[in-house]
Amino acid sequence: MTWKVLVGDELAEEGLSIIRKECQTDIRSGLSEDELVKIIGEYDAILVRSGTQVTARVIEAGKRLKFIGRAGAGVDNIDTDAATRKGIIVANAPEGNTLAATEHTMAMILSLARNIPQANSSLKKGEWKRSKFMGVELNEKTLGIVGLGRIGREIAKRATAMEMRIVAYDPFITKERAAQIGVEMMTMEDLFRQADIITVHTPLIKETKHVINDTSIATMKDGVRIINCARGGIIDEAALVRAVQSGKVAGAALDVFENEPPKDSPLLGLDQVITTPHLGASTVEAQVNVSVSVAKQCLEVLKGGSAKYTVNAPMVPQEFAEVIEPFAFLAEKMGRFLIQTVEGRVERVELTYEGELAALKNNTKYITIMALKGLLDPILRTPVNIVNAELAARERGIAVSETTTAESHGFKSLLTLKVVTDKGEETTAGTVFFKGRARITSIGKYTMDFIPEGFVIVSRHLDKPGVIGRASTILGSMQINIAGMQVGRINPGEEAIMVLNVDSEVPPEAMDQIRSMPGIFTAKFVKL
Repeated sequence: MTWKVLVGDELAEEGLSIIRKECQTDIRSGLSEDELVKIIGEYDAILVRSGTQVTARVIEAGKRLKFIGRAGAGVDNIDTDAATRKGIIVANAPEGNTLAATEHTMAMILSLARNIPQANSSLKKGEWKRSKFMGVELNEKTLGIVGLGRIGREIAKRATAMEMRIVAYDPFITKERAAQIGVEMMTMEDLFRQADIITVHTPLIKETKHVINDTSIATMKDGVRIINCARGGIIDEAALVRAVQSGKVAGAALDVFENEPPKDSPLLGLDQVITTPHLGASTVEAQVNVSVSVAKQCLEVLKGGSAKYTVNAPMVPQEFAEVIEPFAFLAEKMGRFLIQTVEGRVERVELTYEGELAALKNNTKYITIMALKGLLDPILRTPVNIVNAELAARERGIAVSETTTAESHGFKSLLTLKVVTDKGEETTAGTVFFKGRARITSIGKYTMDFIPEGFVIVSRHLDKPGVIGRASTILGSMQINIAGMQVGRINPGEEAIMVLNVDSEVPPEAMDQIRSMPGIFTAKFVKL
């Protein structure tokens, strides 16, 4: 099969060459929404920068779309909610332009502190007004960073070298993690009150729109300096104009605007405001990096894999990847196992993270999503993936809860998954051993140790001689090889459980024979 990829904006040739090796690639920039709607149905993926608007209409018309890639960090021009509803992966390339954006921000901070653009312009006019451009030193000043992501952390490193005090606000970074790079975490309100210079590095979402406004500026120090090289709209530009004109804000440096180009914005007429035309990622190196990154992710998704920087699904923090990824694999298998063994409609899903897993705190989302994917994918007509699993559960009224506890019942880490239906409930637990070896360690009240892969028969039976032997005989008569067997019981002679790993599918007639055997209460065939 030949995949078709539409490139809606100019990308570096290094990335395009990667796509061209395995896909039919069409480059068509400057398309309107109507033009995109007419042609997008032919394509499996679309790659864009900030120019092309991938709207809900475009996404709805993309009957074959599996991947939307943004060669850059922001995805404001992509309707990620519409993509999520259709299970389309949206990914960006946040690391590719990290250093470019970091260095541009530092250049803006220094230019703002020393009035470099204004002094340059004055001198070229033949003026020599040294006193007019008196600056301030950064040494021992307090730099407030709103958003301590990749760019925020890189800025903190460089500002530390300049002997600045660094304070930051980020709801997803712990104080301990920030302290490792010399940053003091605090509330946004405290940051606004204490910082001499404020730089913002957050996405533009409902919670961050106009976060710098008349009210917040009023709490800042007199003579504060403000930088925005992130997203237009984080700063209320009308409020900033008023604050600069009044002298409350000594100066501002803006690379992004609410409307681009800003045209007749009053900001352009203020000498205290330095502006650049959205140049944060405009380095040769950055354009190559983001192009290559989004191209590689596109191919990975088209081949059935996952994107490294998916934005409409939970990401795996790099520092926790070695723990999270094998447990996510286990969670999916546990969900897939339970949905094929419980009866009734799923009403509630409960996950418990025990032992060292509890230390992941807010980073368990990916594991939970994979458990939901395993639960729902076998029973729904539309494919369920990491993008739409949570939405699919919510639309079906399935309540999902997560609990953490330091207790782990004899294991370093233990993941427990409980599924409650309108007819009953079932619980399974599992762990990951050395080198990512996943095991299911219990089913309900029974202790187990089986590999959650391949084809499995699960039976509840009377614990007496001959029951297991007769089941094995039935499988042998049909040339079905048993690869492994696990048996669990509480008391001899009472109900027990048997889990058989087999090498091939078990036909319905074989399962019917097993179920009809004396002593067999239930028997189910499970595909993992």
